[in-house]
Amino acid sequence: MKILIACEFMGHVRDAFIARGHAAISCDLEPTTAPGPHIVGDVRNYLREGWDMMIGFPPCTYMTNTGVRWFYETTSSRKVVTGPLRWTKLSEAVELFLALWNAPIDKVCLENPVMHPHASELIGVKWSQTIQPNQFGHHETKQTCLWLRNLPNLKPTDTVPVYHRHRSHNEPPSADRWKKRSETFPGVANAMANQWG
Repeated sequence: MKILIACEFMGHVRDAFIARGHAAISCDLEPTTAPGPHIVGDVRNYLREGWDMMIGFPPCTYMTNTGVRWFYETTSSRKVVTGPLRWTKLSEAVELFLALWNAPIDKVCLENPVMHPHASELIGVKWSQTIQPNQFGHHETKQTCLWLRNLPNLKPTDTVPVYHRHRSHNEPPSADRWKKRSETFPGVANAMANQWG
């Protein structure tokens, strides 16, 4: 299959599909951190190129439930987008999510954390399932929602005990914290490739 991995720069999902013989290409505004087929650019420019499947990881900063308080609080002590600008950023994030969801591609999976009510209302499509890393061999929790079109729910492959919350919850502020928080677990990437590829 010809598979587009949207908004992914680490290559975990792309490489899992390539290992199973598929023509997978990742696309992100960031260069890839792992050698492999990758497009640097706005994924919306590449949605009409005859893909059989797309798995997308649209940015969640302005849609995740954990950041909803910043729509109502302002601060000068943190570098957080608050107030009216945050609503603008939410609109941009929703626009990208819906562009991916409505892409002319037969099979689609979009991944995001649990969304706050404002984002959910604007998107208007409820997720298909939620998964946890510990269902795929990782001893962590990080509830993740999957929006699926023409794909079955992802089945757990290796349920293990939870030893701690996802490492990103304790990650100190840094310039690349967002990268660490957005990483797809290899067990989840392999399950996607095995079950949908």
